[in-house]
Amino acid sequence: MKRTRRLTLWPLIAATYFMVSGGPYGTEDIVHGAGYGGAVIVLFLTPIFWSLPVALMVGELSSAIPAEGGFYVWVKRALGRFWGFQEAWLSLAASAFDMAIYPTLFVIYLSELLPALKVGHRGVLLGLLMIAVCALWNIAGAKAVGDSSFWLFFLLLSPFAVVTLWVIAHPSPVSYPTMRLNHKDFIGAILVAMWNYMGWDNASTIAEEVENPQRTYPLAMTVAVATVALSYAIPIAAMSRSGIAPDAWETGSWAELGSSVVAPWLKIAIVIGGAISAFGMFNSLVMSYSRLPFVMAEDGYLPKAFTRITKSSGAPWVAIIFCAIGWAACLGIGFERLVTLDILLYGGSLLLEFAALIALRVTAPELDRPYRVPLGRAGPWLVAAGPTFMIALAVLYSGREQIAGMNAFVFGSLVIVAGFVLYPLLRFANRRVTERRDLKVT
Repeated sequence: MKRTRRLTLWPLIAATYFMVSGGPYGTEDIVHGAGYGGAVIVLFLTPIFWSLPVALMVGELSSAIPAEGGFYVWVKRALGRFWGFQEAWLSLAASAFDMAIYPTLFVIYLSELLPALKVGHRGVLLGLLMIAVCALWNIAGAKAVGDSSFWLFFLLLSPFAVVTLWVIAHPSPVSYPTMRLNHKDFIGAILVAMWNYMGWDNASTIAEEVENPQRTYPLAMTVAVATVALSYAIPIAAMSRSGIAPDAWETGSWAELGSSVVAPWLKIAIVIGGAISAFGMFNSLVMSYSRLPFVMAEDGYLPKAFTRITKSSGAPWVAIIFCAIGWAACLGIGFERLVTLDILLYGGSLLLEFAALIALRVTAPELDRPYRVPLGRAGPWLVAAGPTFMIALAVLYSGREQIAGMNAFVFGSLVIVAGFVLYPLLRFANRRVTERRDLKVT
C-alpha cells in the first residue's frame, strides 16, 4: 500500500487529540456530579488509571507492529483470527453508536446562532453535508486530516483560554463546596470522564501513514495524554473562581456560562468552537475507523472492493464512503445512554488489546520493540489493571440504563454475541480468500 504523504509528530498529536477529545465540551456533567474540586480530581486521576495505561500499551504495540489496521492486527497476531475479528467488530459496532452523535452536535451548536436550522429537515441535511465533507477530506489522505486537525486544535481551545485568563484576573468572592459526596453522581462523573478520555488506540489504525511510527507513536501518545488532561482541568479549575454554582452546569452549558462570566460575544465563540469540536472529532475518527473495513477486506471478511485506494493519497476511498453512509443512516440517535454503551463496547475491545500486549511478550519476545511498557515483565499486567477495574465499574453501573427497552448491559452483550455469530458466517461466505490467507500465514 503506497504512501506518498505521511503524518508527522504534531499533526498526529492533533489528530489523536480529536480522536479522544473535542476540548472541554462534554465535561459539564462532571462538574455537576462532583463539584469543582471533585471534577479536577476526577479529570487528573482518570487519565492516570484509564488513559496513560492505554497510551503506554499503544506506544509499545504501535512501535513493534506499525501496521495498517493497528489494534485489529495486534490482536489477530497475538490471539488469532477469531479474536482479531472480534476486536474489529466491537470497534465498528461502537462507532455505529458513537459517530452519529457528532453531526448532531454540530447542528445543535450552529442552531444556537442560526435557529432556522431547527426547522424541518434542515438540521438533518446539514448533518449529511458535514459527513460528506469529512468523507471527501479523508479521501484526500491522512496527512490532510492531520494537518487540518493541528489548526482546528488552536481554534477550538482559544475561547476557553479567554475564559480561563478572564476568571483568573477577575475572581468572584463567592465560594462553593469543592467536592460532592453523592455516591451515584460521583460515579456518574467518573463514567463521563472515562468517555471523555476514550479512543487512544484509534490512532493506531493508520500506522502505515505515519512518518517513522516506531518513534512517533510513543511520543505522540505521551504528549496527547497530557494535552487532553490539561485542556479539561485548567478551564474548570479557573471557573471555580467564577462564583457560578456547580448545579448550574449541565450538558452544553459552557456557552451560557462563558458568556455570563466574560461577555455575550464569547457565547458565539464557544458555540463556533463546539461546531469545530464536533467536526474535528468526526473527521479524525473517520480516518481511524475507515481503515478497519480495508484490512478486514484484505483478510477476506468483506468484499475486495473495500481494498481500493486513491492513487494520490493512498486513502481507502471505498471503505470511507461505506462507513460514511452507515453513520449517516444512524443520524438521530440520542446522546442519552450513549456513554454507557460506548464504554461497554470499547471496553471489550480494549481488554483484547491488553491481552494481546501480554500474549506477545510471551509468544514473540523477539519482536523489535523500540518502546516498551516499563517495569519489565510485570509492566503489561500492571498497566492493564487500572482500565480493567474501570471497565468493571462501568459494567456494574450499566444496570441503571435502559436501551431499546432492555438493560444496557444486556443490549451491549447482545452486540458482543453478534460478533461470535458473524465470524463463522463471513468465514464461510469468503472461505476461498480466508483459506489462501491462512496458507500464507502458516
